[in-house]
Amino acid sequence: MKYDVCIVGSGAGASPIAYELSNAGFNVVVLEKGKYYKEEDFSKDELAVSRRDKFTPLLKDEQHVINTREEDGSMERYEGAKSGWNFWNGSMVGGSSNLMSGYFHKMQKNDFRLKSAYGEIEGANVVDWPISLEDLDPYYEKVKMVVGVSGDEMPYRPLEVNGATKWFDKSCKELGYKSFATPRAILSSPALGRNSCSYSDFCGSYGCATGAKGSARAALLQKCDAKIISEAFVYRLDSDESKITKAHYYDKDMKSHSIDAKIFVVASQAIESSRLLLNSKNKHFPNGLANSSGQVGKNLIFSGGGAGTGRLNKEDFSEEEFKELMTPGLFFNRSLQDWYEYEKGGKKYKGGTIDFLFEHSNIISRASREFYDNDGNIMWGKKLQEKIHNTLTTSRVLTFEVFNDWLPTDYTYVSIDDKVKDKYGVAVGAINLYGHKRDVEVGEHLASMAEKILEKMGATEISIGISSSPPPNLVAGGCRFGRDAKNSVLDKNCKAHDLENLYVTDASFMPTGGSVPYTWTIYANSFRVADHLLKIM
Repeated sequence: MKYDVCIVGSGAGASPIAYELSNAGFNVVVLEKGKYYKEEDFSKDELAVSRRDKFTPLLKDEQHVINTREEDGSMERYEGAKSGWNFWNGSMVGGSSNLMSGYFHKMQKNDFRLKSAYGEIEGANVVDWPISLEDLDPYYEKVKMVVGVSGDEMPYRPLEVNGATKWFDKSCKELGYKSFATPRAILSSPALGRNSCSYSDFCGSYGCATGAKGSARAALLQKCDAKIISEAFVYRLDSDESKITKAHYYDKDMKSHSIDAKIFVVASQAIESSRLLLNSKNKHFPNGLANSSGQVGKNLIFSGGGAGTGRLNKEDFSEEEFKELMTPGLFFNRSLQDWYEYEKGGKKYKGGTIDFLFEHSNIISRASREFYDNDGNIMWGKKLQEKIHNTLTTSRVLTFEVFNDWLPTDYTYVSIDDKVKDKYGVAVGAINLYGHKRDVEVGEHLASMAEKILEKMGATEISIGISSSPPPNLVAGGCRFGRDAKNSVLDKNCKAHDLENLYVTDASFMPTGGSVPYTWTIYANSFRVADHLLKIM
């Protein structure tokens, strides 16, 4: 069968295309490497998720090669199967959106014009986007309604929060900061044919058993007429000089199949999308599909920032207050954007977002932090048992996460490794990493503001971790869009400059990442591209 549209991948960048076009009557097929898990397949099994990586490939079968660059120019090579380092986010229908925490912040006006607003930054490839906030705003609104976003001034009322948020808001007010309820892609009440949140407090890294989380699968793919083929690894795209002609994939039994379509959409996660295009080189495109500019894989970005924690202790609260603090399940859900832009030393800086949340409910990670005594000696038996019990019942850890721009540079990009292949016999992606020093400077400034709030609340054991290490769940770039085909891969509608029928709609299109988690923007842009496709089809 020849399809109207063939989509590679099934996450936040793929699902709006499948949803809109299939529901408009077009014949759409989605090829997803992972399995098709549904609500009944998700549990809170800490061992399966945190120790056995249930939703990501085994590194002996599929891995990445990571090359890190230091300030002095020296390089270090890490093979994933040996080092345990990888950038898999979730291989399943719906992709990593199944495992997200669902923090949904919109990008702001100057995120789209970073170069114009803040000027050149030495060592960074900063450019303006070819679209503006005004172009994307209608689609942010659509995502709120169709995917389902809860919060203040959102279509769905805010999620229930822990009483400790009152003390947080009070501390912020005394410091002159403006806190607000974090918008979440989690339904606070039954809607859209899905159940509401059950307040298990196992959002991040876990699939949602109620369907409340706005994953690509629950919100869109399970409500559309697209044909979804799971356990289908697309290893090559064929093309002539102007069009993609076929997508080739292996099924779970390693049998090869091909798909014909009029339009091909690649949305298999930023690293893997670049890898697929580079591995699909042919006589028409000897350096990789859509790569006449040499920009495929270039300007890979992550999210700058990091995290911090503080401990709230029983002795600092009344009995009633402490009981309120320890109430399980309820979210913390507070955010700050007071320093989305700030001045320092007479210079204007782009800042970012700080989200506050309770530490994850996974008991394994919480207990494992108690394995050592105050002198650094490992503990066993009764003493360890008592220490874990005491810590978990007399205090609670409040965490914050900092999101700021990861500046694109010449040294962070995707290439193809010339030595390592995966179980399919395909050359693996090499992730070349380098963090611009500005990323850490901004992250540290934001973290210092968050630290003041924890101190004001009376937290102890405050620790902060801001570094240039890339978070594997926040990756974008590699096929940036732009107006000039000489220095970008895609046009403003995410169509490849070089090919008439190839679109890339995952986070690959983003030239810069803004200072927020990416998912809402990925969804919104994909709905925007879907509208464009509906017009031309």
